[in-house]
Amino acid sequence: QVQLVESGGGLVQPGGSLRLSCVASGSIFRVNAMRWYRQAPEKQRELVATITSGGSTIYADSVKGRFTISRDSAKKTAYLQMNSLKPEDTAVYYCNADVIQQYTGGTKIYWGQGTQVTVSS
Repeated sequence: QVQLVESGGGLVQPGGSLRLSCVASGSIFRVNAMRWYRQAPEKQRELVATITSGGSTIYADSVKGRFTISRDSAKKTAYLQMNSLKPEDTAVYYCNADVIQQYTGGTKIYWGQGTQVTVSS
């Protein structure tokens, strides 16, 4: 079994910063791409940022220049540094990862449970 656990969410004022973490654990051979999604109330889930196993990154236009995705592959952890936060960044942030499973060798996508980010004065 594989689990993804996010942390680091909270309440922050506009213009502030937060750093989210996502740790993968369990029967893992390797973690390939890791992603951060977000979902605001009554809106569709949105892909925010992707980082490949080689470290290449892709960002949604809405967060370019403000958010930075990174990873520590040895720790099976992804991070999302969020700067210059805006009220419209308020959402539940979810981690997602492509995992090669340890015993089967199969690849499966796993999701974390989400962490709330609220940007408000």
